[in-house]
Amino acid sequence: MNSPASCGRSWSISEDSLRRYVHFASESCIQELLSASESNKFGNGNDGWKVQTLDNGVEISKRRSGSLHTFRSRWLLRSVSPQQFITVANAIDAAKQWDSDLVEARYIKDLEDNLSIISLRFGDNSKPLFKNREFIVYERRETMEDGTLVVAVASLPKEIAAGLQPKQNNAIRGLLLQSGWVVEKLEDDSCMVTYVVQLDPAGWVPKCFVNRLNTKLVMIIENLRKLAQACPVAGDT
Repeated sequence: MNSPASCGRSWSISEDSLRRYVHFASESCIQELLSASESNKFGNGNDGWKVQTLDNGVEISKRRSGSLHTFRSRWLLRSVSPQQFITVANAIDAAKQWDSDLVEARYIKDLEDNLSIISLRFGDNSKPLFKNREFIVYERRETMEDGTLVVAVASLPKEIAAGLQPKQNNAIRGLLLQSGWVVEKLEDDSCMVTYVVQLDPAGWVPKCFVNRLNTKLVMIIENLRKLAQACPVAGDT
């Protein structure tokens, strides 16, 4: 008997299974982001993060986990409020910075008020990691008790991503990255932004290529800052 995939159909995933997986994965990602944002602030510098550069209010660090590296950038954004920056700290605006040949970005569904599933499709002119590929990501947004804003964005495994499509889609690739922002309010309508990214957590792509691209991706905050400043939030104080 032919399998559903061989008939040109994809299997489907239940709403409950999807919600359970994404809720657990995103909660883990949120906690990792908060931990990364606190590292090296209060003398807790023995947790593997190594500062690569520190210049003009921008710190770039990395941490090794097995054969993989996680990269972190920490930015002091003056005259940019958390409310301004959080409008551009999202999966779609970030994807445009990851690769300019983002040909389609669409919301698939909202699992909760602060938890969405989004499709990102890149074109023929993209970098090799993104070229002619589609990634299904979740985006989760949380506000901590102290007002700190956290946004987690990570791609779903291929098996789960394929289960969200009505038909078989050979362009889908799983586990592109795990990433996110922690945005902390400072005085004078400024903020501290920590951005963390780990590309290809499954380890399919050559590490030298991934680490070079990781280094570039943590710098997208500069372009997002410009976007935020160009779109002030009404009622910001």
